[in-house]
Amino acid sequence: MSATLVTGGCGFIGRYLVSALRACGHHVRVLDLACPSDLPPDIEFLHGSILDGARLRQAMDGIGCVFHLAGAAHFWMPRREDFGVINGRGTQAVLQAAADMKVGRVVHCSTEAILLPKHSIRRRPIDENVLPPLRDMAGPYTRSKHEAEQAALEAVRNGQDVVIVSPAVPIGADDRNMTPPTAMLSLFLAGRLPFFLDCELNLVDVRDVATGIILAAERGRTGERYVLGGENIRLRALLHLLEDASGHRMPRHSIPRPVAFMTAALAEWLADHVTGRRPPATREGVRVACRSALLDCCKARLELGYAPVPIRGALLEAVDWLCTMMRVHDHAPATDRPRGIGPSARNRITDQRSS
Repeated sequence: MSATLVTGGCGFIGRYLVSALRACGHHVRVLDLACPSDLPPDIEFLHGSILDGARLRQAMDGIGCVFHLAGAAHFWMPRREDFGVINGRGTQAVLQAAADMKVGRVVHCSTEAILLPKHSIRRRPIDENVLPPLRDMAGPYTRSKHEAEQAALEAVRNGQDVVIVSPAVPIGADDRNMTPPTAMLSLFLAGRLPFFLDCELNLVDVRDVATGIILAAERGRTGERYVLGGENIRLRALLHLLEDASGHRMPRHSIPRPVAFMTAALAEWLADHVTGRRPPATREGVRVACRSALLDCCKARLELGYAPVPIRGALLEAVDWLCTMMRVHDHAPATDRPRGIGPSARNRITDQRSS
């Protein structure tokens, strides 16, 4: 099997992708700024930044395919300009290094958030044919991811073999970076959100995302985008599943959009000027939620053979992991924290993953 490079291989999706590639028999090299805690010994690890051209070329030596996942994956950073530096310029650097090192194929991991139009047409699902202009992006994160995708398309026009994947909302256990979906689940489970902003979500098992990325490398057409979605579900319905799985009462009342935006603006101001810590909500996150729409991943199903499973299994695992982490973090007895998954919940919500 050919050697592969995964930038950001220590991240949430990255670790699942590395595991899946390894299971397929690939020699895997990881480039990441994070220090790996549990990478298998046969995974080659290079510590470094995608902004370091020399390190990138070293990482791509002898590589047949690059999976580019490294980037800023949250809606808030202390310096907003870092989104453009990491996601925009970082992607350009990866593509340039791949061209210099004659890498056969690059799979660029984008996001479904940039496909959501400013004024959602709710009767029509969003698919790969939709890409609003840069000026319509919801904020600095989505602008930077839009710029990164444009860099990938420009590389295609210059003769590079690049395929784009757009994962929906990945769900699963062991999300140590607390990406926005996991952070949202954690806040609800901890009882820190008394209200919710009802919206449409497309949840996908993170293992299906990893499989879809590999399928895109094997079967995807150069210059094409593939939405790696899963199950469309309203947040209100998701909260019912969370309550059933954890035994912890979920909020019953939705919050009006203007109130949600003002609350997020206050949380962001406190993060910027007082705490310096990531806020529980951001204005860009609220805008993305307000633009939510159904997602259609038929193209990935037809062209790649992508076949996502129902989300309940991954949701159970995420809830169980988060409840365990909260008990450990707070040093509290199990009876004082969300309980995790009980036997009755396991019977009602079963993991339907195929073997």
